[in-house]
Amino acid sequence: MALNKLENVFSKGIRPFDSISKDELQFRPWVFRRQDLTRALESAQTINQEGLSNMLNYAHFSGKHVLVHLRHSKFKENILLRAHPDPFIGRELICRWADDQPQGLNLRNYEVFHIIIDDGRSMILAPIQLNEINGNCLKVRLPETSFAVGLRQTRRYSCRDVKAELFQSGFFAKGELLDFSPVGFRIRVSSKPSHSFHWFNSDELVNIHLRQGEQIFFSGTCRCVRQRGDFLNREMVLAPIVEKINRFKRGRIRNLRQQLTPQPTITFVHPFLKKKIHMEVYNISTSGFSVCERADEGVLMQGMIIPELTIEFAGVNEIKCMGQVIHRSEEDKKSIRCGFVILDMDISSYSRLTHILSKALDGYAYISEEVDMDALWEFFFDSSFIYPTKYRLIQPHKESLKETYRRVYQERPEIARHLTYQRNGRIYGHISMVRAYQRTWMIHHYAAKAIDNKRAGLILLKRLIHYLNEMGCLPSAKMDYVMCYFRPQNKFPDRIFGSFARALNNPQGCSMDLFKYVPYSSLSLSTELPKGWLLKQSSAQDLWEMNRFYSHYSNGLFLDALGLGPEDSRDESLEEVYSRLGFLRRLK
Repeated sequence: MALNKLENVFSKGIRPFDSISKDELQFRPWVFRRQDLTRALESAQTINQEGLSNMLNYAHFSGKHVLVHLRHSKFKENILLRAHPDPFIGRELICRWADDQPQGLNLRNYEVFHIIIDDGRSMILAPIQLNEINGNCLKVRLPETSFAVGLRQTRRYSCRDVKAELFQSGFFAKGELLDFSPVGFRIRVSSKPSHSFHWFNSDELVNIHLRQGEQIFFSGTCRCVRQRGDFLNREMVLAPIVEKINRFKRGRIRNLRQQLTPQPTITFVHPFLKKKIHMEVYNISTSGFSVCERADEGVLMQGMIIPELTIEFAGVNEIKCMGQVIHRSEEDKKSIRCGFVILDMDISSYSRLTHILSKALDGYAYISEEVDMDALWEFFFDSSFIYPTKYRLIQPHKESLKETYRRVYQERPEIARHLTYQRNGRIYGHISMVRAYQRTWMIHHYAAKAIDNKRAGLILLKRLIHYLNEMGCLPSAKMDYVMCYFRPQNKFPDRIFGSFARALNNPQGCSMDLFKYVPYSSLSLSTELPKGWLLKQSSAQDLWEMNRFYSHYSNGLFLDALGLGPEDSRDESLEEVYSRLGFLRRLK
């Protein structure tokens, strides 16, 4: 009986499949499967004609489309066609069919029921009266009352220019992101002929990458909520597995989260929406921050990476960083707290962020701020950091030393950082760091004086630990190791640094090595080496022998910190960094 019906259909002039053109193959309109929406009109929220006209004019202003709901008069099939509304001024609305709509569809066989506007939160159904319909446009009269139905818990947003990749146990498909909400998203993907969707198991978890070029915006495990399509093309609705993302290892001591007044704000272009977003920061630390958003209009999806985000303080101090949403938790019934982790920022931005947060805790702490050089030199002599023997060594070079220090402390290049504790321009504590090796920073110039019976040195040291605590997580900082040197007879650094190394008792966590040094002055240039001694560049064999010796007697971190192994060609070398900044550094 079914075959007879097909024969009757083809006998009515339907052409064989081979004679249909490529353009005609794309004639299929969207089938409207949500009849439950039309049945929900009695309990729906109502919208008057003025509200509807504002929505239509906004759609025209934004270049967006509306959907026209039609039903075949014979087959009773409901379809949706995309159309662009003209500006609405009077009672008649003109909608022009979108360019990608079916060609050759006989619209005289269809009844027109609704214009549908999807505002992301609900579907606006406007029952319309048809005035005219043809292959170019539709002319209708708008109703006095329309209906908002299918209210979603969270708003859904259309997306563009974001590629989607789907992986599942060897199966691979790729396509594009169509729309998203904070709790799920919809993609359209195609598989290669060698990867049929016969292989895809919708009951199992999938891995999804959302990207634009080489930039990953999301990478995570999802479950398939629903899907439709054939064995080469699918549309899928996916929901990320809701688990808190632990970006860094557990057990790390985290810096204090602070609530500031006035509240900082964040600004970024949403990677999926390509729209600028503004939010107030609830609390913030050097490793991350949290914001609150409305539960029904959220735009932050857990796991989403934002390549460039700006943190603004009082609207004047802007700090740029790269961030990722690592958790979402319900604050109350109307708001969601979203936590961000800072993935990376340049060291100057990190110093400014740390300075702002430190000043909120202690107004006398300054981090890599411009320093009064006269006050700094006075402090170095007054605190006995520069003692007579040391001054005798540097005195012949004092003018060049002054200029170098001026550039370091006032131009604040990326290779050096400093922390000071000062009141009314007078310095009571100082400590600084320099990027001494490719991925190692050296702590030096640690000096302090008492201020109001407070140990400025200990306060400053605590600020340094807070500074270093999160700095090592930033790829731009190039900091895998931190080192410092001191004389064993110097009780204070031995009590601080030496006691920690001895208490940890793990040379692969913190090592301490005793070594000797020889001052190299201008007199050394004319001095000959003793008989039998030779100074030359180390060979690979020499380095191997030294590493074997050091591993046996110390098994510490010193040689690793020196970076004596092969260089990473992707990184700018330390010598090149110094040269770019107008300084000299030779490692070989």
